[in-house]
Amino acid sequence: MKNFKFKINSNEYEVAINEVIENIAHIQVNGKDYTVELEKKADKPEPIVRKPKVQAVKNEPVQPKSQTSSASIKSVLSPLPGLILDVKVKEGDKLAKGAIVLVMEAMKMENNIATEFEGVVSSIKVKNGQSVLQNEVLIEIQ
Repeated sequence: MKNFKFKINSNEYEVAINEVIENIAHIQVNGKDYTVELEKKADKPEPIVRKPKVQAVKNEPVQPKSQTSSASIKSVLSPLPGLILDVKVKEGDKLAKGAIVLVMEAMKMENNIATEFEGVVSSIKVKNGQSVLQNEVLIEIQ
């Protein structure tokens, strides 16, 4: 049993919640028993929870990278959480700055995701129907 004190329009009420079964509550207000039907809320879909990726750290000496190393790879990141609807490019495609690389649904809207740089698609990290988080790597361009 939980007890509460309420003050509504300068009137004081002592409320005891005796039990709640599904959406029916048995309460007592100022010593008088009441049965109260609670509003049922629509079931909300459970949020998607992703475990963070843990990367192993190697204690190796740092070596200078060549021009063709990953230093020249640029990533197209997800601007916000959403669902990938259509990947518009494939590996090996040559892209100009501003080219649309995929379409994603976010906040109930379809959004064209464009690249901010030119180059060749070296890796596609997502597929149609995949949920992504903000700042997740979508496509890598070299």
